[in-house]
Amino acid sequence: MADGARVHTVLDTGAGRDGLVRRLVEVPTGSRFEGAAGPGGELWFVIAGAGRLSPEAAGQAMPVRRDTGLWLPPGTGYRVSPDGPDPLRLDSVSLPAGAGAPADATGPRRSELADCPVEVTGDRRFRVLFGPGNGCSAATQFVGEIPPGRAPEHSHPYDEVVLVLEGEGVLHAGTGDRPLAPGSCVHLPPGEPHCLENTGRASLRVLGVFHPGGSPASKQQAASS
Repeated sequence: MADGARVHTVLDTGAGRDGLVRRLVEVPTGSRFEGAAGPGGELWFVIAGAGRLSPEAAGQAMPVRRDTGLWLPPGTGYRVSPDGPDPLRLDSVSLPAGAGAPADATGPRRSELADCPVEVTGDRRFRVLFGPGNGCSAATQFVGEIPPGRAPEHSHPYDEVVLVLEGEGVLHAGTGDRPLAPGSCVHLPPGEPHCLENTGRASLRVLGVFHPGGSPASKQQAASS
């Protein structure tokens, strides 16, 4: 139930069937957002603001803030409310039904981006908040930093949704190019050749979630034409 919260579905890769569903949630001061995670579980990320997540079951409320990641196993009840004068802005990605493994079903889990080690692939850096062996066996959630420039086209073996947090660039994929800016959301199906080009002067910062889980560095270079 969104009691005063605004929920906007920005991407549904399965068109209502078994895909990834990305929603942006804004919870104003004095409001709350409550409900239960979907049948595949949900990965959340705090884009802005601060607040508290209270599990439906008995348990202590978790403080959350900008750059906090959260894993909610299937069916987990929750209530989220902001602290302070600013609204709480969340990214929420629902996984396909059956994706959340029983081993993950131990209540909400929290991960702070600043506590996650930096990993490197080529000239790109990323931090994994959740993934197999790291709190969520079903999918991976990460924040990546792309320096100015363009990398070779490549593809991934997983289904991925990407949200631009900071910076500007261009997505090269399929039959055309698409400009990217903060708030842009794109779907990268498994096996589709693509490239995220940073056309700005600062890093292009992106939030990625993909299923099945694995390493963001897992990729295959596109064949030369």
